[in-house]
Amino acid sequence: MTVRILQNPWRLLLAINAAVIVGVLIHKIQLPPYVPYIHLLVDYHFGFIKRALIGAIVALFTDKVPVWPVFALGGATWLATLGLYARLFQKTFGFSARTLPLFVFTAGSPFFLKNFMHTLGHFDIYGCALAIILLLMPAGSLGFVATAALFSIILVLIHHIHLLMYVPTIITIVVIRHYLACGYNRGNVVFGMIALAAVSALFFAAQFLGTMPVAEADFVAYLKSRMTDPARTDLLQFAYIWYQPLAKEVADTWGRLPHNILGVPVFALLIWLHTPLWRFFASLISALASDLHKRLITAALVGISAAYLVMFAMVFDYSRWISNWAVCLFLILHAVKMLPAKQQVPLIPAEDQRTNIFGLIITLIPRVGIVRPF
Repeated sequence: MTVRILQNPWRLLLAINAAVIVGVLIHKIQLPPYVPYIHLLVDYHFGFIKRALIGAIVALFTDKVPVWPVFALGGATWLATLGLYARLFQKTFGFSARTLPLFVFTAGSPFFLKNFMHTLGHFDIYGCALAIILLLMPAGSLGFVATAALFSIILVLIHHIHLLMYVPTIITIVVIRHYLACGYNRGNVVFGMIALAAVSALFFAAQFLGTMPVAEADFVAYLKSRMTDPARTDLLQFAYIWYQPLAKEVADTWGRLPHNILGVPVFALLIWLHTPLWRFFASLISALASDLHKRLITAALVGISAAYLVMFAMVFDYSRWISNWAVCLFLILHAVKMLPAKQQVPLIPAEDQRTNIFGLIITLIPRVGIVRPF
């Protein structure tokens, strides 16, 4: 048994990842859910406002919201995302001893499911889950483009920052799976442009017209009326974010920059530890049969990365942004694998000592964090 594990340690690394995730969950449920809980309280009671869709859905089922739904809803979403990604990986690569290193470097990455467990209750994971659904569903009709537009609208209503966080990845998936794989004509191009314009218009409405229209004291009083324990006023300390203008968010981000920028070398190290995965991704792109496809994929990766740079300049949750950026690349990797290739690309080697060391290190890292590394 010991010899078998030493020869192929990747099954052991998967088991260690599972244990780490349980540890992160135990730690997470002991922390006060400041931001996730208040998002369950905010709805459209005062009219159209930003960041209110999740709370509006919760309000359809209950007038009083306890704290535990943060973990129940977040946990259910996490489990659904895990199941969706496992199905996607099986569809794209299959599960075998040869594909286990690739699965460890993606699903076991501290950027991905482990960090989603640490940010349980936050809205990031919804973008990931909906993007995976788009990678799994049939893409041959305009219904696929319409579904992508609907998903993007839902994400912007959950939080308008999704326009930068996951909508560019969704656009890339639509281009790869529908326009490149199935062909394009005037009809589906116009339809796609209209859908993109509608999502963009909704973003600007949420950003500039979605500010809370009543005094903050009245807003907080309404939130207390929806709490099962109104005495927990500490959970309402982030009510100000429904009043904070974009200029203030940017000013706060740049004010924290000298301190938060110290985490960049850590992010760079974490990215470097995924070198075997990035090499495999680059080989997939190089192996594409069409030069046009290669150029479009490269442009899409630049565009997705540029969107995250804008987020870095606007909001200071750097650990979350870098983690979701990596997740977007993981998903685009799957989309690229669906395009025609001129040759088969070798998988990440299971026997390479350096790859094994990198795999062990990323397995032992429990998460990246929310603002600063770890």
